[in-house]
Amino acid sequence: MRSSRRHPLLVPALLCAFAVLAARPTDAADTGADSGADSGLSAQVARLYEDAAVATQQYEAGLREAAEQRTRARRLETLLDRERGEIAALHEDLGRIARAQYRDGGGMPITAQIILAQSPDELMRGQHVFSRTNLAVDNAVEKSRRAEARLAADEEKAASAWRELDRRNTELAVLKKGIEDKLEEAREQLQDRADASVAAGACRGAVRLDQPRTRFTQPWVAPLETYELSAGYGSGGARWANRHTGQDFAVPIGTPVRAVGAGRVARVSCGGPFGIEVVVEHAGGYYTQYAHLAAVAVDQGERVSPGQWLGQSGTSGNSTGPHLHFEVRVTPETGSAVDPGPWLTSRGVPLG
Repeated sequence: MRSSRRHPLLVPALLCAFAVLAARPTDAADTGADSGADSGLSAQVARLYEDAAVATQQYEAGLREAAEQRTRARRLETLLDRERGEIAALHEDLGRIARAQYRDGGGMPITAQIILAQSPDELMRGQHVFSRTNLAVDNAVEKSRRAEARLAADEEKAASAWRELDRRNTELAVLKKGIEDKLEEAREQLQDRADASVAAGACRGAVRLDQPRTRFTQPWVAPLETYELSAGYGSGGARWANRHTGQDFAVPIGTPVRAVGAGRVARVSCGGPFGIEVVVEHAGGYYTQYAHLAAVAVDQGERVSPGQWLGQSGTSGNSTGPHLHFEVRVTPETGSAVDPGPWLTSRGVPLG
């Protein structure tokens, strides 16, 4: 059964902080030019990976704002309907007043009223009715005009808000697509270099990436910041001679891979079914393996701390797609693996 878990993305404020600090080859056949090119490409993938994450966050925030705007628009439409109803009622009042004036002679010229009046009192009553009627008409007309102006302003406000939201969401979508296209191209180049290293059976060298400062308070962490679990320990399949010996994490090429705990890099190799791999020795006699990488960021013999980047995920070696193959072993060699799920859970790092 496929299990998944998503963890928070890296700190958005570090968009442009990824850069290459150094490149130390681990193979005598490696050249400085190739190592420098690898470092630059790895740094580019890491930077674009972070840029894409931030662009995705912004785009998703825009979608949430669009949903909120739709809610506001529905409320505003209800208000506009009520205003339209009020204006219709005002128009009906004006019609009623006009009909009443016609029936009651309210529109009769003042000279005719004087001539036809039977007495001064009747003339005064007629004038009083006429004044009240005119006042009611004037008030109704002014109220109708204010309501119509308010309705027009509210309709324009709603339309303007939608136009601005559509414009911004379109810009965010274009930005996100552009970054993702660049990231995909850089990932392909990174994987091509990894495949060439595996084919040659020689590592190009560690690439030094400026990792964001982390302050892990726990001694053990997951091997990736963001992941989805795929093939688990002990699962069967045509790709393995017996049973699957580790836990796979489905992640895109170039995703930073972290040391799960403090230790020493026991091996860095770039050939065989695991492709580019790093094996770390931990206290207590356990080893962790990180396989199918696209690049490594450590050298053999180096001390590492919890959460330190060991390299970048890929699909090198015997792999059917981008993922990290993670193993826990009792020796540095294949064939001594234990189930990594309970092993990490017992150390405060549950998976899935």
